[in-house]
Amino acid sequence: MTEYENLVNSAPAVLVEFYATWCPHCQRMMPIVADIRELLGDTLPIYQLDIDKNNEVAEEAGANSVPTFVIYRGGQPVWRHSGEMDGNTLLQKLQQFNS
Repeated sequence: MTEYENLVNSAPAVLVEFYATWCPHCQRMMPIVADIRELLGDTLPIYQLDIDKNNEVAEEAGANSVPTFVIYRGGQPVWRHSGEMDGNTLLQKLQQFNS
């Protein structure tokens, strides 16, 4: 099993965000994701992967643009969104798949 497979199987539901340090949309999402991480605590792990440092994993996951958010449930992708989004929308999706 790869390190990424271990990551997405580390909890019943997991959020992975693919981002790039040079991406202005990603930078605007950073405080939103940080707030959501604080709200959810340990109930749902959030992993942020820099596509420049995790190129193979990003390609494997089909993250062709940044930011890309993928929710995994039971190790399988169940929801995906690319681009900026409202924090409440993201939080609702996470709660939906984490229940």
